[in-house]
Amino acid sequence: MLTQMKRNQRGFTLIELMIVVVIIGILAALAIPRFMRATTKSKQSEAKQILKQIYTMQQTYRQQNDAYWDPAGAVAGSATGNAFAELGVEVGPTARYSYTIGGLTATTFLATATVANPGLDDDATADTWTIDQDGTLLCTSDDSVL
Repeated sequence: MLTQMKRNQRGFTLIELMIVVVIIGILAALAIPRFMRATTKSKQSEAKQILKQIYTMQQTYRQQNDAYWDPAGAVAGSATGNAFAELGVEVGPTARYSYTIGGLTATTFLATATVANPGLDDDATADTWTIDQDGTLLCTSDDSVL
């Protein structure tokens, strides 16, 4: 009787192990996309922060000079971090986005942040943010949307 009880309690059956594997697979299928979306959104905070800095410095520049600062086609990015230094905005060497300022008139501007392909999460969707003279921050192409 004792040896028969030991034989029945030796380990898990194949069915029990398969059920555990299926449960882990379902949990992973739910968790991984959420994690990827959260990391992409955290990367987008770079663009939001620098665009808000550009907006603030453009407003300051306009108060002093009666016009918005014209970068003359310069693009600020990881390799050209000092392109907007005259405005007082510097982009770090690890920047994911490239920044441009256009749509300039005496009373308007449009700053744009664009991430180079393959995007923030290695797909073909580019991530693009803009801010205008009114401080309206818009995501015109969102890489975090699946």
